[in-house]
Amino acid sequence: MSDSPMREAYVREPRRGGQISAAPSRARRLRAGPRARCHDALVPTTRAVPLALIGWLVCVELTSGVLQGWYVTLTPDIARHLSVTDADVNWFEAGQLLLSALMVPVLAKLGDMHGHKRMLLVATALTAGASWWMAFAGDFWSYLIAFSLQGAYAVWLPLEVALIFDRGRRTGAAPSTTRRAAGLLVIALEAGAILGALGSAIALGAFGEAMAPTLMVPAAMVTLTFFAILWGVPESEPLPGRSLDAGGFVLLALSLLTITSGLTFLKIGGADAWWGWAVMLIGVTLLLPFGRWVLGKDDPAIDLRVMRRPEMWPVQLTAGLVGVSLLGAQTPLATYAGTDPSLGYGLGLDASGRSILIGVYLLSLIVGAATLAVLSTRIRPRLLLIVAATLVGIGYLLLVPFHLEIWQVFACMAIAGVGSGALVGALPAAAAAAAPRGQTGVATAMTNTTKTIGGSFASSIFAIVLAVGAIGTAASIGGYLVVWIVCGVTALVAAVGLVAVPRLAFADPEPAREATTPTR
Repeated sequence: MSDSPMREAYVREPRRGGQISAAPSRARRLRAGPRARCHDALVPTTRAVPLALIGWLVCVELTSGVLQGWYVTLTPDIARHLSVTDADVNWFEAGQLLLSALMVPVLAKLGDMHGHKRMLLVATALTAGASWWMAFAGDFWSYLIAFSLQGAYAVWLPLEVALIFDRGRRTGAAPSTTRRAAGLLVIALEAGAILGALGSAIALGAFGEAMAPTLMVPAAMVTLTFFAILWGVPESEPLPGRSLDAGGFVLLALSLLTITSGLTFLKIGGADAWWGWAVMLIGVTLLLPFGRWVLGKDDPAIDLRVMRRPEMWPVQLTAGLVGVSLLGAQTPLATYAGTDPSLGYGLGLDASGRSILIGVYLLSLIVGAATLAVLSTRIRPRLLLIVAATLVGIGYLLLVPFHLEIWQVFACMAIAGVGSGALVGALPAAAAAAAPRGQTGVATAMTNTTKTIGGSFASSIFAIVLAVGAIGTAASIGGYLVVWIVCGVTALVAAVGLVAVPRLAFADPEPAREATTPTR
């Protein structure tokens, strides 16, 4: 007798070559029939995907979070170390976003072709090399190049989701397993961001404000992560006979390069920078030859036929729209929190107070990711995505009437953070579930790319909006209201778009019941 009702649904049977697979047993599958609803996970996460695999990938995402939190806290100190202005530091983030947008789809596609672990190792080696370079960089340009190359870690989460989905596919519980595991990965990511923000300040003080040894700490972590992946993570099973559509990726890279460059020019020069609009328009126009090219290929760089499926395009749209608030609204939040209340708005928080606000937001992201992990097998994934996007919209729209008291802003950002935390893990998992075999890596990576583009666009537009009617160095309240309204409305539009997803999309397949011969 089985020791668990879950285990009655699947048993381990030998397959060709002496390998073991989790194949359905006819008798036990029939016995589990009434419980085999489409949104239930018939196989526990630890059985469908080895717990050790999830544990190693949690370590990888913890390092990713440290990287995201470490350098932000040190930004003023890095500027002094390189003898540049605070404004020049903005180029570091712009360069990293640009290069990651170009690298992520290519590395993900290569993962689908040659193995996701292999490309995860390549991306980690590139990140480690760039991190060590940053520790010893002494001028603006070398640090800019190194910081941009470090953006290769943006492909870690898409490749990890593809690895988990590949392992779960062999048990028939890939969608629910991947959602639950993705929630755990996002928890590690946000926890790492908090550790990075706190640890960088501690390390700087411990090293007597010496920048080189302070920057060696994250470099060492990435190096250790490489060996954790090498020794602890198994390889996926790529489909043979694949080819790299170099022409398609070149056209996509040219389009993304010009679009993000135009957005950067707008952010620096403002709305009057006509060349920024012109460059961005050229980038959008380049999508037309890209579309014609890939539609004529059997194995294209990005399969637009898959992207326009009813279970896929709302996910990619949501990633871009949620990127508006997730990546574009954090700087306005920090500046509003530091604005002097004597102007009639703002919270007047000092650096420590602002860090607490950001910490509360990060903790709410962890809560959202944990909720995803807990509810991934209890609530239909389509409904989970809609609720999460709605929470983001409600949180930002509530800031319009409630923004004068500290507790009001904290509460609103906590609501938005819960929804955002759930979406960060659920979107790549949903994209993997909607993609055919052999395209899970590039499908999950596209959620990252569209999110980056949405965040870059919002960041540039918000910089222009906040400059209108500014009072000295403080942005106007009207600009902040526009930012919050845009973030709220885009999230609600994403929720409406997700309604178009088929009702049973992203769910585990229901085991087919086999007909039995009636007895007389």
